[in-house]
Amino acid sequence: MKDPLQAIPGVGPRTAEDLRALGIHRVEDLIGQDPEEIYSRLCAREGGHSDRCNLYVYRCAVYFAEGGRERRLLEWWRWKDAARPPLERLRALGAPVLDG
Repeated sequence: MKDPLQAIPGVGPRTAEDLRALGIHRVEDLIGQDPEEIYSRLCAREGGHSDRCNLYVYRCAVYFAEGGRERRLLEWWRWKDAARPPLERLRALGAPVLDG
């Protein structure tokens, strides 16, 4: 049976393993999560630093878990710091957005 976390675009075996180590076992566990906080926990677990691409994947993963299906936004590299879609654009696309 395929790992349910690998149903998330951009999440492969290693990222799924990292998420499980952080207490995230299902796609639904990402709903309402702060990608920055997940990344901070990963950095702490790895001794203070982790590849920033992990943050971009977490941003995409939370978007997906919260129902986001805009095809372009399901590509993790679209969530880089400079390319991160503004909340207003996500709302205009009908994407669920949690403020805060």
